[in-house]
Amino acid sequence: MNLDQFKGIFPPVPTIVTRQGQLDREGMARLLDKVINDGANGMLILGSGGEFSHMSHQMRLEVAEFALEHVAGRVPVMIGIAAPGTDETIEYGLHAEKHGAAAVLVVNPYYAVLNPEFIYHHYRKIAESLKTPVLLYNFPALTGQDIGLDVIERLARDVPNIVGIKDTIDNISHTREIINRVHAFRRDFIIFSGYDEYMLDTLILGGHGGIPATFNIAPQITGGIYKAFIEKNYAEAFEKQRTLAKLSSLYAIESPFFGVIKECIKAAGTDISTDVIAPTQKLSAQKIEQAKTILRSAGIIK
Repeated sequence: MNLDQFKGIFPPVPTIVTRQGQLDREGMARLLDKVINDGANGMLILGSGGEFSHMSHQMRLEVAEFALEHVAGRVPVMIGIAAPGTDETIEYGLHAEKHGAAAVLVVNPYYAVLNPEFIYHHYRKIAESLKTPVLLYNFPALTGQDIGLDVIERLARDVPNIVGIKDTIDNISHTREIINRVHAFRRDFIIFSGYDEYMLDTLILGGHGGIPATFNIAPQITGGIYKAFIEKNYAEAFEKQRTLAKLSSLYAIESPFFGVIKECIKAAGTDISTDVIAPTQKLSAQKIEQAKTILRSAGIIK
């Protein structure tokens, strides 16, 4: 298995929808092409920012299938397949596998607080049911539960088809501890930063990249940090990191941030619909201006 294909920048691509909440194929295709043309190493479809949690079962299948067919192998595509139940998660995984996903990303089950043993067996059963590589997705702020360092270490040790993790915790020491524990026996285990601003820290600690939504808006910043780090141009990486620090304020404008990212993509010059799926609502005019102010402060728009 070539894990080098999972190193770098894999932006979570928003799902572009119509006013009625249906997939906007033309707008989605435009954004997928932009992400590829801007130099992403890969992409994530149906991540948190892809609004998977607000979609019908059928729409999730449609979005995954459309993205995989449109990208057509130009870059590796990860598909988010999470669901609260193990069997449903596997169903999404088999669909992604059938349509050519390079990997699947699985956030831990949400709503019920699970015994760590249950989380372990949830992931193990998924990974053993698929040929496609599986990445863990740890996002306790949204799921209500940390996967847990012990469970992550056990899965990395016991299940070869679990090849990495996206760690979305507002504390770099958590990612550091995963790296220290897992890389002690499995050096090729992929470590992605979930929060954009921790990507550089993650790379310094021995991780492999990030899944930053800001790449959709300012690829020259987030992508530039990764490129500068790989080329050992640390002064440039630090300069772009300071710009990213300004952009990171975008995430605080609205909860969830789905509409913020879409409005910023549009403001930065890509013609897409900024509609979102209910219960989320479109960003207000006041908050759109707030987002544009941040973009101006970071030099992304004039």
